[in-house]
Amino acid sequence: MTVQLFADLTVNGETVPHAAIATEAQNHEAPKGKPGIAWRKAAQAVAVRTLLLQEARRRGLSAAPAEVGPGRFETDEEALIRGLLDAVVEVPAPDEEAIRAEWARDPSRFRAPPLWEVSHILVACDPRDEAETAAARARAAGLARKARAQSDARDFARLASEHSDCGSKASGGALGQLGPGDTVPEFEAVLRGMAAGEITPEPVLTRHGWHIVRMDAAAEGAVLPFKAVRDRIATAMEKTAWARAARTFVGDLVAKAEISGTDMSRQ
Repeated sequence: MTVQLFADLTVNGETVPHAAIATEAQNHEAPKGKPGIAWRKAAQAVAVRTLLLQEARRRGLSAAPAEVGPGRFETDEEALIRGLLDAVVEVPAPDEEAIRAEWARDPSRFRAPPLWEVSHILVACDPRDEAETAAARARAAGLARKARAQSDARDFARLASEHSDCGSKASGGALGQLGPGDTVPEFEAVLRGMAAGEITPEPVLTRHGWHIVRMDAAAEGAVLPFKAVRDRIATAMEKTAWARAARTFVGDLVAKAEISGTDMSRQ
């Protein structure tokens, strides 16, 4: 016998299948041993989606699925919800004074990309192979200790030339100038937290293996003038205003709806 732990979700008289909520629950985190929290979050999300679809159909709207990525398209329901929000949510473009005020609030937020001069020692391995990765980690840890004990750039270059598994060993491990997007994300994340002359205290794992990284030089991007970032600021302000208006629209739908099976006031 199947025991139903959670109440049926009903939105304006429409009962939502438990399977729909169970599928949505996979997208919501909850503390271990407390599946009810994930279920409640999923039920709220499904209730909102149901309300939006009901409103779109009440208005007689239709929308063709748009391509959201190479070979990937919206579902019919996603297209319908997008069509509804496009129809009901309108926000005016921010005026010039507001855009300039947003920039002036903290111009240092708007900078050119940073530049890093980086050297590294690679101990190559396939991270999918646990034994190989562990052995490479031990070797890399030893090299990291040597590198930090001999923090001079020439000492690091010698270690790289003798031990690195990267082609950059021919140039003492030097990778030259790098900027955002030039390396794999896990490598770049480390660079963003390093100061000039710093060597990573522990080896860093990427899809290529373990790295000991030395930041030879770092240049923070210059603050950009208003003219260079004006359009970017305007777009961000418009998106924020649109999201706020969309939340208000959804809130109004929820306030007018008859919903049972979940408490929409508990977010």
